[in-house]
Amino acid sequence: MKFYGRTKEIEELNRIGELAFTDHSRMTVITGRRRIGKTSLITMATAKTPTAYLFVGRKDEAAICGEFAATISTALNVFIPEGINRFQVLFQYLMDLATRRPFTLVIDEFQEFLNINPSVYHDMQHLWDQYKDRSRMHLILCGSVYSFMQRIFQDSKEPLFGRADNIIKLSPFDLTTLKKIMTDYRPKYSNDELLALYAFTGGIPKYIEMFCDNLNQEPGLSIPGMIDFMVRDNSPFIEEGKYLLIEEFGKNYGVYFSILDAVAGGLNTQPAIASTLGDKSIGGHIKRLIEDYNILIRRRPILAKEGTQTVRYEIADNFLQFWFNYFDRYRSMIEIKNFTGLRSIIKADYTTYSGRILERYFRQQLAESQNYRDIGSWWEGARKGSTGDDQNEIDIVALGLEKNRALAVEVKRQRGKYKPTLLAAKIERLKEKALPGYEVEGRCLTLEDM
Repeated sequence: MKFYGRTKEIEELNRIGELAFTDHSRMTVITGRRRIGKTSLITMATAKTPTAYLFVGRKDEAAICGEFAATISTALNVFIPEGINRFQVLFQYLMDLATRRPFTLVIDEFQEFLNINPSVYHDMQHLWDQYKDRSRMHLILCGSVYSFMQRIFQDSKEPLFGRADNIIKLSPFDLTTLKKIMTDYRPKYSNDELLALYAFTGGIPKYIEMFCDNLNQEPGLSIPGMIDFMVRDNSPFIEEGKYLLIEEFGKNYGVYFSILDAVAGGLNTQPAIASTLGDKSIGGHIKRLIEDYNILIRRRPILAKEGTQTVRYEIADNFLQFWFNYFDRYRSMIEIKNFTGLRSIIKADYTTYSGRILERYFRQQLAESQNYRDIGSWWEGARKGSTGDDQNEIDIVALGLEKNRALAVEVKRQRGKYKPTLLAAKIERLKEKALPGYEVEGRCLTLEDM
């Protein structure tokens, strides 16, 4: 698959690189979950500059330094003394080299030094402070374990806190890019097929690339074609969610997996989640899933105060939502290799499942329009159990840039199921409870509006 999007990120990296080469050294941190395209972005942005790319594997420090020395020697055409077995010495050599010539140094999976030699961060901080104002290096540090990268650069107790000149957090592809990809690989795509790509991948570049590079003939990026490709023996999608999360959680992932499984299944309040875990205390786990791991989202009715107890949780990542719904939940079918049965289940569920994801799609579409100052949902009072049948609930409420104007949206796959009078009644209740004095437009958004 060709390179898509990331125009703003490339421009930003080029801007920082130019400053680093003409003024003094700059440090850029790039974060983002596994498969988000960090390496591809860096490769594209640094293609025209002298660059040494170092990947931190889980090896002995001396072995890694030997590999790094060979890579640097080739990439920058310099002599590296033999026998360097500490990264501190190698980094000092590079910082000194940057006082004489400009170049980019990329260190990928930077958080892995925590497992190799945590003192590397203190050593780097000392050397960076010593050399940065008289050298010309663009130092790009990236990693895919969000919690570790956040800790390294945003915890005030850590040595590299405050050293980054810029932190770029890569997000999944936006909807415009998804449409461009579908146009290129399935020119006559339907909106339902676009929704399926969004539901299955969440806009994660690597997952989309796997589809595009392997489904270039019929049925291609059709809904059955994508499901058949994901659900088969030796499919990389089957274990992906597990690998992704164990990188974050480590060995003690059981409670986190149970919480995420419950949320994926529709139990989105803390009491409902706790009941499935035998009323285990999970407040701390949920807090970490939100703040440390960036995996859960806490949602309140729009304009509700932060302390309100009317809270719902949802998985932030579309792929993980799908993975827990089908690959984790039906693990027993995967173990006996009943992929035919699992494909049938997913295809039968698709209409209902994608209907829930369609609300997420339109929330993102409204956000990308940049016509609103706040976008959320609204419901009245605590949810009764977890069935989602509250009468006074509006799928999307978006507050306009103009004062006292808002949009209330009912999301349906098919317009025939929309009841204008019911939405009008909900809007009146919304205005009474949360938006007094607002002019609220009611609208139904369906597959046709994608």
